Amino acid sequence: MAKFNRQVARKRRHIRLRKKISGTPERPRLSVYRSLRHIHAQIIDDTVGHTLVAASSAEPELQAKLANGGNKEAAKQVGLLIAQRAKEKAITKVVFDRGGYIYHGRIAALAEGAREGGLEF
Repeated sequence: MAKFNRQVARKRRHIRLRKKISGTPERPRLSVYRSLRHIHAQIIDDTVGHTLVAASSAEPELQAKLANGGNKEAAKQVGLLIAQRAKEKAITKVVFDRGGYIYHGRIAALAEGAREGGLEF
């Protein structure tokens, strides 16, 4: 009998989500990746497969402000930063791709920060 593996289960959920969610030039996809130490976000146009905007708690400008890159405060700051960078590229509406993670904690904090920054989803 196979042992339960969280990462495999998350990948399965993400694949299931990606069947329904796709980024277009008018409404790109805001993709989130969460690790133990950091959180990463990208805005992607899936029609051409290009990352339009990216932000991460591992960036030096955020690391100087944050004590820890793997908490809710860091996630909210990443959300604000990606929203700011998206505005510079005239992106206002996105489709949120939670990456197979539960919409709770750091994922919800990043989404809240992105909404506060002006992104609509």
